[in-house]
Amino acid sequence: MYAMLESPYKQQSGVIPYRWSQESLEILVVTSRRTGKWGIPKGNVEIGLSPPESAQQEAWEEAGVTGEVGYDPIGTYHYTKHHRTYEVTVYPLQVLLVHETWLEDTERERRWMNPQQAANAVPNIMLRELLRSWAKQMKPDQGCWPT
Repeated sequence: MYAMLESPYKQQSGVIPYRWSQESLEILVVTSRRTGKWGIPKGNVEIGLSPPESAQQEAWEEAGVTGEVGYDPIGTYHYTKHHRTYEVTVYPLQVLLVHETWLEDTERERRWMNPQQAANAVPNIMLRELLRSWAKQMKPDQGCWPT
């Protein structure tokens, strides 16, 4: 009998909310409540939801957007908070509706940026590279998955 090793990382899921504007890709970034730094909507995987569905829920709660989530992950990145390391599995979210008010609208800022601006705005190096590599693969009106 083998002992199961527990992952050293706390698992989370997140989304890159995006839209096309005049043939140009835009990415929605949000500030964290604690530090005010730019990032993407993310959080713990909710009981009863798949990781992409949970990430889609985070997009609504943290950024006030809804849309079509891709079920194939784009990649992962890590960050540390309160002496614990988290691994975030990231999914694309094609934004179909931007709500004027949402659950955390008094606690966070949201801003549409082009991919280069978004990558430069996020302090996490792994997330920055993930944004850059994913955006390079995207083409107008292809949905959630690069072709």
